[in-house]
Amino acid sequence: MASPTPPRIFDPARRIAARRRMLRAQEAPDAPRYLLDDMIEDVLERLAFLRHQPERALLIGDTAGVLGAQLESRGTHVISVEPARGFDEEAPFPVGDFDFIASLSTLDTVNDLPGALVHIRNALKTGGLMIASFPGAGSLPVLRSAMLAADGERPAARIHPLVDVRAGAQLVQRTGFANPVADSRHLDVAFRSFSRAVADLRAQGHSNVLVDRGEPLGKAARAQAEQAYRAAAVDGRTVERFEILTLSGWRG
Repeated sequence: MASPTPPRIFDPARRIAARRRMLRAQEAPDAPRYLLDDMIEDVLERLAFLRHQPERALLIGDTAGVLGAQLESRGTHVISVEPARGFDEEAPFPVGDFDFIASLSTLDTVNDLPGALVHIRNALKTGGLMIASFPGAGSLPVLRSAMLAADGERPAARIHPLVDVRAGAQLVQRTGFANPVADSRHLDVAFRSFSRAVADLRAQGHSNVLVDRGEPLGKAARAQAEQAYRAAAVDGRTVERFEILTLSGWRG
């Protein structure tokens, strides 16, 4: 019996366009990189804790090559790929036999997350490790609240649904990884304005890529969102929370 087709929540073309905009934005020396930097630091800490020194690694979404450079300095052969440059996480990987695969801030916007995890597992050799990190459930509570205030009685889908720890753990287990682990940590970032928060999200590839994204905010609605965001500020800054979900597992 054929597997059911996964629901089409995200628009692949809009996802690629958003990541291409992100790559251009990241060329600026002052581009915000705190989400990716946090994920890379965590990956390196986990590799050190597990004493896993990969010989051959696949990195997905290492946009600035920071993680790749760290691994190469330790003797790892690194292949780096990017969805905006044609790498399809929802298709069988064209290369395999890796003993480490890291996915950084990409899996939250694939339509077939279980399928993407299966493709990662299949590209690992026996004893290989996966670490995948992306924003999870509970992220951006202030922005979500501001958007709801702006939309009033007819809320639109403006921030996509996110995976929580429990669902993440079930996914890693269900897709055949050994010793599956899912955990979440938070990263708090202070913004001076609603506009600054939105600009930072776009520059890091986290804009709206939903198929049904709703109508753009009108002038009055945007003003209301900005007002709601300012109302949550303390000493002129609004603290926003990102929950970073990390999934890991081994190929047995």
